[in-house]
Parts: sequence; C-alpha cells; structure tokens
Amino acid sequence: MYLKLHNINFLDDLKIALILIVSFFSAINSYCDDTKLRYLPIEISDSVDQQIFTLVDLPFYVDSTNNLELKSILTNPSEYFRYDRNYSPRKFRAGNNYWIRIDIKIPENSDKYWLLEFYDQTIDEIVVFKPESKKLKNLVSVDYSKIELGDNNEFDERTFKHKNFEVLINHTQFGVYSYFVKINSHRFADIRIAVRSVNRFVYYSLNEYFLFGLLYGMILIISIYNLLMYLVIKEKKYLYYIFYILSVGFYAMCVDGIAFQYLWPNCPEWNEIAYGVFLYFIILFALLFSKKFLVTRIHAPELNAIIISLIIIRSIFFLYTLLFDQNLFDHRILDILIMAFIFFTGIIVWKRGYLPARFFVIAYGVLFIGFFIKALVLWGDIPFNTFLHYSLRISFIIEMILLSFALADRVRILKRNRDKVLKRMMTEQQDNLQIKEQLNQELEQKVAERTKELFEKNQLLEVSYDKLKDQASEIYTINNLLDLENWKLKNRLKSVVKGRMLMKKLTFEEFATVFPENDKCLHQVAHMKWNEGFKCRRCDNKKFSEGSKPYSRRCSKCGYNESATAYTLFHGIKFPLVKAFYILYVVLNHEDYMSLEEMARALSLQKNTVWNFKKKVNNFLHDEEEHGHIHAWKDVMIDLEIIESEDRKNE
Repeated sequence: MYLKLHNINFLDDLKIALILIVSFFSAINSYCDDTKLRYLPIEISDSVDQQIFTLVDLPFYVDSTNNLELKSILTNPSEYFRYDRNYSPRKFRAGNNYWIRIDIKIPENSDKYWLLEFYDQTIDEIVVFKPESKKLKNLVSVDYSKIELGDNNEFDERTFKHKNFEVLINHTQFGVYSYFVKINSHRFADIRIAVRSVNRFVYYSLNEYFLFGLLYGMILIISIYNLLMYLVIKEKKYLYYIFYILSVGFYAMCVDGIAFQYLWPNCPEWNEIAYGVFLYFIILFALLFSKKFLVTRIHAPELNAIIISLIIIRSIFFLYTLLFDQNLFDHRILDILIMAFIFFTGIIVWKRGYLPARFFVIAYGVLFIGFFIKALVLWGDIPFNTFLHYSLRISFIIEMILLSFALADRVRILKRNRDKVLKRMMTEQQDNLQIKEQLNQELEQKVAERTKELFEKNQLLEVSYDKLKDQASEIYTINNLLDLENWKLKNRLKSVVKGRMLMKKLTFEEFATVFPENDKCLHQVAHMKWNEGFKCRRCDNKKFSEGSKPYSRRCSKCGYNESATAYTLFHGIKFPLVKAFYILYVVLNHEDYMSLEEMARALSLQKNTVWNFKKKVNNFLHDEEEHGHIHAWKDVMIDLEIIESEDRKNE
C-alpha cells in the first residue's frame, strides 16, 4: 500500500525520513500482493504534528444502495475496503455513502492529544464510528460510539466550535484502533482527512482565523472607501462595485464555513443554499458593474445587448433553481461562461482605445488564474498545500485591489482630459481677449483721429463763416461744401458706431443708428436664415418665390409660405424687432452691464417682456454651447457687409 504523508512542518529529521522510506517500500510490497490485503495503520508520532490523507491513501468502499450498516461491515471488513491508487476527486459520486476505514496506531508514552479533522465544510453528513475499546482480534465485539457531523446539523451541536469537523482521539493505551467513517453529500465533496495534534490544531486555527479576518476586513474597508466615493461622485458603478465585493465576501464566508459559524449557526437549511444565492449576486453585480465601468453602450453596443440578455437569463435560472431544483446551484458552467464573457468584453473595449479597461482586464485575468488553480487542487491534479488551497481567495483580493485601481485610473484619465480642455479653452480665451484689446485700441485711435479732424474742420468752418459775411456771393457755395462734409462725417460716425457695437457697450440710441427701423432688422433676419440657400421644410424643395409678407419666401412646389422670423428667436414676439435685436446684443456681449429694470426702461417695455425674451435667448445659447458652438454677436445676428450695402442703396 502506498501511504502518502503530507507533513506541512517540513521537518528534516533523518529518523522520520527513514521511517517514511521504509513505510513507502513496505506499502508497495503490500499493494502488489493481490492475494493478501493488509491495512497499514497510521502511526502517530509526537515529532510529526500533522498528517493529511485523501481517498488515495485510505481504504474505502462506495455503497451505492446507501443501506449498508456498520454491523455488516464489522463481520468481514476485508470484503468491503480496498485501496484505489487511481482514485481522483472527479470520480466522486454525489448521493452515495462513502465508507472509509482509518487504522490509528497510538504510540507508547505520547505526550500530545490528537484529533481527526475533515476539511470540507459543505459535506452534508459525516458519521464517525469511534472505537471505545482495543479489541482488534475480534472486531465484532468492539464497542463503537457514533458521532454525527455535517452541515445538515446545527452548528451549536458540534463538539468543537470550529468551521471544520473534528473528532477527538482520546485513547490513552498503546495499540491500534480502527475508525470507520461514513460520508454522504448531495454535491461534490473534497474528502481530505487530517490527523493532527491538538497543539497543531490550535496554532493552525488561530492563524487561519487571523487570515480570514484580514480578508474580510479588506473587503469591508474597500466597500466603505467606494461607498464614500459614491456619495461624492454619485456614479452607479461604485454602488455596483460595492455590492459585487460584498457578495464575494459573503460567498467566501459560506464556502469557508465562517458564515455558518457566526451568521446563521442554527439555520442549516439556509446554509445549504446561501452560497448559491450569493454566487448569483456576484454574477449579477459583476455584469452591472462591467456594463457601467466599460461604458459598453458606447464602446461596444453589440456586447452591451448580450450583457443585458445574460442578466435576464441568469436571473431566470436563479429563480428556477431556488424554487424548483436547488441542486442546480452546484452547476457552475453558466457562471464560468459569464465571467469569461466579461473578461472578453474588457479586452475588446481596451483594444478599442478605452484606457481605464486595462486594470479591469488584468483583474479578471488574475481571477481566472485563481479559478484554474483551485480547480486543479480540488481535482487532485496538483499537490495540496495551504497556499494553493486558498488561491481563489488570494485572487479575489488581488482582483478587488486591481478593480479599485481601475476606478481610480478612470477618474485620473477623465481629470487629465478635463484639464487639457480647460487649458485649451483658457488659451483661446486669452487670445480672444488680446485680439479684443487690440481692436479696442485701434478703434479708440481712429475715433481720436476723426475727432481731431472734425475739430480742425470746425475751425475752418468758423473762418469760412466770417468770410461769408463779407462775401455774400460765396455763401451758397461754402454752405454746400459744408453739407457735403457733414454727410461724409455722418457716414463715418455710423461706421465707427457699427465697429463699437462689436466690441463695446452701446446704448439703445447708439444701437439704433445701425438698425434704425424694423424693416432693416427683418431684412437681416432673412439674410441670416437663408444665407446658405432656401430649403422647404415640408417637401425639401430649393426653389422659391417672394411670399406674401416682406422678406418671406414661398415654395414653388408645395406653395408653403414661410416668414423671415419663423423658426428663429424672433418668431411670435409682440414688440419691435429692433428692440429684440438690442436685447440679444446685450445678452451676447454685456449681459451684466445693464439690469433688467434699466433695459425695460430704456426700451419702454414691460419688465416681464424683457425677462421672457432674455430667457429665450439664454436657453438658445445654452443649447448651442452644449453642442460646442460658442457664438459672438457678429456670428449670431450681424453681417456688416449686408448692412453697409443696404445703407449705400438707401443713400
């Protein structure tokens, strides 16, 4: 028989090595002898605190009828128990009774107390038949006490208040004692049985619970941190991430047996399905978080639809399992496929240029490595050790940290992009201010020059007037010249006012020199509206004729008559168009330079009328700014070339 001993203390004691070598070759000889089946007992030594066995190392029997009793086994144990060196956890048959024989040799003068420990906390039923007397020569007469364990029983019924199942070996006399164990579980069970000293059990338990405290403490701290981020930023992705990592924490507590010990110790029925419930919440919030974080609606709309479908399918499967067949909780293939799809979605979004997805992809890559290692350990493909046993928990911790990095990295990238936009806007604003200042200086210089010229010409006029008194014949000619000069000065002054209107604050009287009447304003609106050509809003025809109203146009195809103010800011106003132009001018250039009461008084309008039109203009400008269009007064309403050409025609 091949006996595999797992000594996690890594002792290099030569004596123990020799004992193991001898035991190994002795076991091979015994195993190769098909005519003789001998059970090699487990020798307890105070120098070895712990030995761990699987079904490869122990004789066992699978009772598919579930009717076999201990009495029948004791009549002829050799008929039932066999070693199976080819046994693999994949061969485990749920629902069948597994009978295991454990022969323990108690040494003389042992100073330690020993116990049997079963690792898997999810096993439904463990019945240990403990020998109470040493009578191996006549097994039928040996008395056995029955110890019932398993998660079908309430936690308070356990002898040891520990997440695993333990049975104390309290034999004080030297000899070999045969223990018989019956195990039954409705789902996969990882049958690993440890023979360890009580000292080792206490040391290992304290360290394990300490590590559990670190794990669940990290989950709690990360949850609180992201809750604070949610309260500040108000983005749902942080809320989904909180629920996701809390679901991971509760699921881990269910699998570790911590939840059954501390949260619902008297509810074994709920403990049977709790892990499946929290596994559903893990998948649900992982999908919701991935959808929000990766912004799949924009970056991968085709995958976004699949994510929504997976949420619906997984929810329906969960409700069906919960209500009709709870054994389906053990089937994880759908959850593995969903997690793989989330990983695939992260890669696609990252490849499409969304940088925050990089930590997301790495996090789920680490999680899949943890899944893979844990599966290999459970299936017995790689040797069992403490680090590999907790590989899935470790990968969960790394994933949570990386996802937190992903959230922080997303905020950092968004902040960097915002700073770039703000810097560019500030640069453009500074350039505009410099141009505006330069134009103001040029205008002031031109006004000064024109004023000086006007002063000089006025002096010339005074001299000419004195001369006209003496020369009556020349008065008419000089007056005509003065009228001509005044006409030229008037036109120049109007051009100056038009220039000032673009860069400086004008009163309504100054503004009216450019738009003295509604007809000119209506003409300007029509030019602005159809500057790029006419297009009928009903039939898209581009040919037109003059409409019934001034500056309106009539479609040559359907006859639709459209006024100049239709579909503009000035449609439906009840006051002169030139006053509406002035309100638009003030809002665009100097909204803070004139109060509402002052504007209403200057325009001889009701305050509500002025306020309503200003609100209409501000709403229009707000919509334009959201689309990235920021207009000045000239861009919105004024085309000085059209105004000047009309002035020349009128003059």
